[in-house]
Amino acid sequence: MLEPEHGPVTQVEHTFTRCQVCVLSCLLLACLYVGSLYVWRSSLPRDHPSVIKRRCASVLLVSALSPAVVKVWMHWADIQVDASVLELMGVRLGGLLPAAVLPLLLTVVFYLGPLVHAAMDDPAGFSGELQSALDVQSWRLCVGDAVWLRNQVVAPLTEELVFRGAMLPMLVPCAGPTAAIFTAPLFFGVAHLHHITEQQRLHKDNMSIVLTVSGMQFLYTTVFGAFTAFIFMRTGHVVGPVLCHSFCNSRGLPDISAALQHPQRPALLVSYATGLLLFLVLLFPLTDPFFYGAIPVCSLAPPPTSACQIQ
Repeated sequence: MLEPEHGPVTQVEHTFTRCQVCVLSCLLLACLYVGSLYVWRSSLPRDHPSVIKRRCASVLLVSALSPAVVKVWMHWADIQVDASVLELMGVRLGGLLPAAVLPLLLTVVFYLGPLVHAAMDDPAGFSGELQSALDVQSWRLCVGDAVWLRNQVVAPLTEELVFRGAMLPMLVPCAGPTAAIFTAPLFFGVAHLHHITEQQRLHKDNMSIVLTVSGMQFLYTTVFGAFTAFIFMRTGHVVGPVLCHSFCNSRGLPDISAALQHPQRPALLVSYATGLLLFLVLLFPLTDPFFYGAIPVCSLAPPPTSACQIQ
């Protein structure tokens, strides 16, 4: 007996085609982002101001084009929802203030150990750290520093907009919200492997060291990408991931090895453990969709749409 024209087989084929379009669209965006860094040919290192300015211009252009990529994907995949492309990408006003404050607070809690560590090593303690953060002259110097602008402003803004804001809406209809959280960061992690080529070109280290460092970078960028993807899916905003990304770039990876060798090791280890415990306890309460209103990207989730509310 032949299947009806719009029967199960046709539906499976349609879903498979949609998933192919989703993955290919994400690959296209990742390639555009990384490829734009190498449009400018230069023998200078990546931290040279002229290289930074050119690369920032390139990734800002790709980020500006990312809504158009999402729009074309919606046409190809035959996606029809009430939300606009920018709303799907987390650019919206509803719940903006809590979306900016609460995920950042959660990230600061995770960094309790490193913050205590920095205060212990600062002769002025916590007051010195706070004074440094509020110093206007210090901020002026930062704004004039190309490396700071790249690491704290351009990279967090463009990477979150492309790898979370644009990719997650394209992955949710195919993979579902939970799987999308763990799939999108793989594109983000792989996108950082281009540093292997740069390290090779500059002959900074031998190949085994380059591969080890790049492997570690892939690991922590993927884990971090999963965290900001989680924030995006829970809040429906891209501002939280951007601010968390910027804060993490400013602090770097927590240095557990230095804490283990510190004269005040017991107190430091308690602060590291307390930060991690509080982070786990507050992870779901501070990202409760109650604070952020209806989440546009959830309208893309396959039925039941209630599954979009990750528990």
